[in-house]
Amino acid sequence: MGLHDSVETGSQIDYYRIDASVARSGMATIFRATDLRNDRVVALKIPHPDLESDPILFDRFKRESDIGERLDHPQVMRVFGGEKRSRIYMVMEWCEGRLLRNILHEGRISHERAIQITIGILNALDYIHAQGVVHRDLKPENIMVDENDNIKLIDFGIAGDSSAKRLTYANFTAALGTPDYISPEQVKGKRGDGRSDVYAVGVILYEMLSGKLPFTGPSTLVVMNDRLLNHPMPPTVADPTITPQLQEVIYRALERDPKNRYAKARDFAKDLQNLSQVGIEDRTELREWDKRKSQLSRKILYYGALAMIPVVLLLLMYLLAHHK
Repeated sequence: MGLHDSVETGSQIDYYRIDASVARSGMATIFRATDLRNDRVVALKIPHPDLESDPILFDRFKRESDIGERLDHPQVMRVFGGEKRSRIYMVMEWCEGRLLRNILHEGRISHERAIQITIGILNALDYIHAQGVVHRDLKPENIMVDENDNIKLIDFGIAGDSSAKRLTYANFTAALGTPDYISPEQVKGKRGDGRSDVYAVGVILYEMLSGKLPFTGPSTLVVMNDRLLNHPMPPTVADPTITPQLQEVIYRALERDPKNRYAKARDFAKDLQNLSQVGIEDRTELREWDKRKSQLSRKILYYGALAMIPVVLLLLMYLLAHHK
């Protein structure tokens, strides 16, 4: 019998009564549950039945649990461990509020609110980065926002952990994160670090303020390739009330080369808290954002150059023969 065959409303797993199914992902289902020992409401993340037979997915689930159990911060969802369990599952803090994605569905967010939410995300990142953890999949679906706009980071399913004793699936997979929020270095297959999370927060802030994503396209590959070649539309084009200082902060977070990006989440937060002190750079990105490049044009030039090689060789041979 699979695990989910016995998981239904009113059923019990160890000390926990299942109250409702609230979310489902490719790896697990999230249930709202009650701890019968103290009536505390919790969230149970229960892997799908085929997870245990897949060592890669099982490793991811176990790593997420291990990371979550050692993180303790008010803006990071807690994971509770330290008890014997009859089955494989995670016990997590029940977080009240809404996903940032659902808030974004309602339209643009005011500048003040967007900045407050972003600073909260950055404070959480500053903490997890100090613990050697990189989230690597930051997106509005992984951020809970309560009625006072306090945030919780959730879902560390593909997080990187520098304290891990061995390499795992997520340590060497090239396609990490979600296409709309993935950093340029991750697109290139690199592992990414805290600056990759900073990039994702830059995308989220851009989206909250403008109501748009900085890079879009008809396919995942086009979206990812676009951020390697082109500049996003300036946020002020979508919303002229965005100040030059706030736009500059966004551009610093979205630098294509991580060396030019905010080195630390706290640096990003500091600028948002002191916008009047942010200097404005003369950016090519602002002047030439609508000049689009494509991988296709590069390929045409590349293969055109290759095709010319035999022509050039024949011409040289002809000239040498007639020279004699």
